[in-house]
Amino acid sequence: MTEMDKTDIPITKGSFADIDGVHLAYHRHGRGEPMLLVHGITTYSFIWRNMVPSLSENYDVIALDLLGCGESDKPSGVDYSIDAQAIILKKFMDLLNIKAVHLVCHDIGGGVGQIMAVKYRDYIKDLVLINTVAYDYWPVQPIITMRIPFIRQIAMASLDFGMFRTIIRRGIYHKERVTDELMELFWKPLQTRNGRQGFLQLAKCLNNRDLMNIAEGLQNLDMPVLIIRGEADPYLGSDISEQLNTEIKGSRLERVKTAGHFIQEDEPALLVDLIHTFIQGMHERS
Repeated sequence: MTEMDKTDIPITKGSFADIDGVHLAYHRHGRGEPMLLVHGITTYSFIWRNMVPSLSENYDVIALDLLGCGESDKPSGVDYSIDAQAIILKKFMDLLNIKAVHLVCHDIGGGVGQIMAVKYRDYIKDLVLINTVAYDYWPVQPIITMRIPFIRQIAMASLDFGMFRTIIRRGIYHKERVTDELMELFWKPLQTRNGRQGFLQLAKCLNNRDLMNIAEGLQNLDMPVLIIRGEADPYLGSDISEQLNTEIKGSRLERVKTAGHFIQEDEPALLVDLIHTFIQGMHERS
């Protein structure tokens, strides 16, 4: 890493970026080349908390909350689709004067990352996709039921903590890590009506057409891509990662047997190592 690659921006915590009048929450730690962490549905930036300390030793790590998630604004009647989220991310990078990032994405965040890579190539140094959505293999249950107005109304009135815990527990390989403290973090945004509204609006706006529209573009990507799959992921099948690996030229697929959908909870140290080794390998070859 050269001095030119390093940022001189000090660590900031709990910041907000104003994007077209909407506040996007983010946390920033460390110095070095910028790395942007993008979470998926049912989570927000907290999901990276066990990885940020290690990653920030080498990178300027920015973990944000997507529109409708975590501490970010949750306006009603607004497009929360992954295509819209990609546009917001581009504007976010422009606002922070970040030229290009190592983009690390999970779940629907991986969909946002794919759109960014295809449509805004100059903003991305390389791409890491972790248990990502892709093509038309998603949305999956139980998220897809949130598209039904009647179900949305019921869920808005009484999102059930027990059911939510079951969904999270099913997505984690090491069940002993599903503690009350962890569930409190997952559940935090859903404790308010505004938080539930944001979650349901995001689920309503998910549409796999956004990714089918860029499927051909993925075949023409000219950036390094690492695909990581937790083999015990019960929500997103192996077909997704395998097809991405086949169609994205030069991509690499890493499988982690001891991880479910929320691999950041199951194997955070291993995930950091895979990401760092991948990026360092790119530096050595360039």
